[in-house]
Amino acid sequence: MNIKPALAVALVTIASSAWAFHCPADMKKIDEALSKNPQLTAEQMTQVQTWRAEGEALHKAGKHQESVDTLAKALKTLGM
Repeated sequence: MNIKPALAVALVTIASSAWAFHCPADMKKIDEALSKNPQLTAEQMTQVQTWRAEGEALHKAGKHQESVDTLAKALKTLGM
């Protein structure tokens, strides 16, 4: 019995699950920061809100790495 394919599948599943749980944590951080009325320009605020919405949509679509990357842009703009 070859264990390598089974191990590879298990690792991918675990990694996917980890990213899936990372997205909601990032969205929560963004929401908390936005609730504190951060000192952003109107353009920055619009961009953060857009990235937040896109990140949630990507998360719901199962595209967790893309979601994390998109949410990271919002977090960076917020200084986090």
